[in-house]
Amino acid sequence: MVPGVELLTPQEMRRADALTIEAGTPGIELMERAGRGVADAARAMLAPGQGVLVLCGPGNNGGDGFVAARLLALEGVPVMLLLCGQPEQLSGDAWSAWRRMGEEAADGIRFLEAGANPFHESAGTGAPLVIDALFGAGLSRPVSGYELELVNGLNASGLAVLSVDVPSGLDGATGEVRGVAVKAARTVTFCRMKPGHLLLPGRVLCGEVEVCDIGIANETVQAAAGPGCWRNGPDVWGAFVPRPRVDGHKFSRGHAVALSGPAHATGAIRLSAMAALRSGAGLVTVACEPSATMVLANHLTTVMLHPLRGDEALAGLLSDSRITALVYGPGAGLGAETQALVLDLVASGKGLVLDADTLSSFAGTETPLFVTIEKRVRGGAQPPVLTPHAGEFGRLFPDLPPPVSGLGKLDAARAAAQRSRSVIIYKGADTVIAAPDGRAAINANGTPWLATAGSGDVLAGIVTGLLAQCLPAFEAAAMGVWMHGRAAEIAGAGLIADDLLPALKDVVQELSA
Repeated sequence: MVPGVELLTPQEMRRADALTIEAGTPGIELMERAGRGVADAARAMLAPGQGVLVLCGPGNNGGDGFVAARLLALEGVPVMLLLCGQPEQLSGDAWSAWRRMGEEAADGIRFLEAGANPFHESAGTGAPLVIDALFGAGLSRPVSGYELELVNGLNASGLAVLSVDVPSGLDGATGEVRGVAVKAARTVTFCRMKPGHLLLPGRVLCGEVEVCDIGIANETVQAAAGPGCWRNGPDVWGAFVPRPRVDGHKFSRGHAVALSGPAHATGAIRLSAMAALRSGAGLVTVACEPSATMVLANHLTTVMLHPLRGDEALAGLLSDSRITALVYGPGAGLGAETQALVLDLVASGKGLVLDADTLSSFAGTETPLFVTIEKRVRGGAQPPVLTPHAGEFGRLFPDLPPPVSGLGKLDAARAAAQRSRSVIIYKGADTVIAAPDGRAAINANGTPWLATAGSGDVLAGIVTGLLAQCLPAFEAAAMGVWMHGRAAEIAGAGLIADDLLPALKDVVQELSA
């Protein structure tokens, strides 16, 4: 894995700090480096002569603020500072940073009285920028009392905010708000991003996120990290990008089969089939009821058709060793017939994407699905890929979705992957991809225009096309989600699902360059 794309939870980041300190770097040195990064970011947001208000809590997040305030004041920047609490409450590195600030830069800092409200109408800060160093990423309780008043006042002030590590009130592990949270224009974090920088609503609250290197070694990050969580992108799966061989042929690039629903509901599977073809599969076939053949034939040219007549026809299709991946769900319809077909597809051992109706069909009866997947995996086949949006996730895993479970989206996706023995694509603007072994990636590309009918059908097809080329399930899922988002960026504003298909050609070209 390329160093730098890991995401560290607050707990893992504390471990990385501790290991670095154990190796000989004093904690106050890490705080000095962090505070310098904050000061540099603040300076870039200020015009000459402008001042800054620094809001500090009593912990290490406040310590970073003390360092930044000292450095800015020594450079002649007008600084006001408000400590939420009393200096005698400080300890450790935060106390050292406070003391040094007082010794070196007290003359350049205007200290506001504890308990003051600088955002009261009659107060006025006179500073266009606020450095938010109240609470760090590990906050686990709702913001309350005086700090609540400060955060609400800050958000209502309209002032630009630079947050230290995360906006105060934001849970760095989940991206969730603890009561209330600061809305920042920019956030400076340290060593690595946190999941909460990418998960909603954290991504919106953080503004632009800058990662400051404070000297924690890559090896230390690896030692501190859990099963692995990354910001999704080519650095995570680039080694698996499929490239046609000079001596290859269409079957060597894989044969994907998309199973269609009834004649009146074929549009979704057409999107999936074309997406599988665009993402690199050598052949794609739509298997359908005979009654749907003419409808599909009127719309498809490069995709083949295979009418299915009875269970024996399906068994014959699944026995074809040249077929490497299957997708079922878009337009499939709900009910027992869909359930039975899903179980047959799972048992086939071929690469498999289950989407839409195939997931909702098992609402309240998920055990047979999970048992069959368990047998599949024990038999040596790779796990299927399940692609639920929030509603489907709740129907298939009724005890896991946030806020029902008390878990954040990342932990919920990981729990679902472990329970189902599947790779989970928990869709949304902050899509999480999770594997049964705990690996996960959080996606951050794409545009809000992806929230359109058929978008998910295209995603299911992209992942199927990658599975058809024999990619591992987790890498295929993560790559497919990123390709889907990148295609949306290329297609631009006003896109509909059909527009993603030609844009995929440009995405494949970028990845193959």
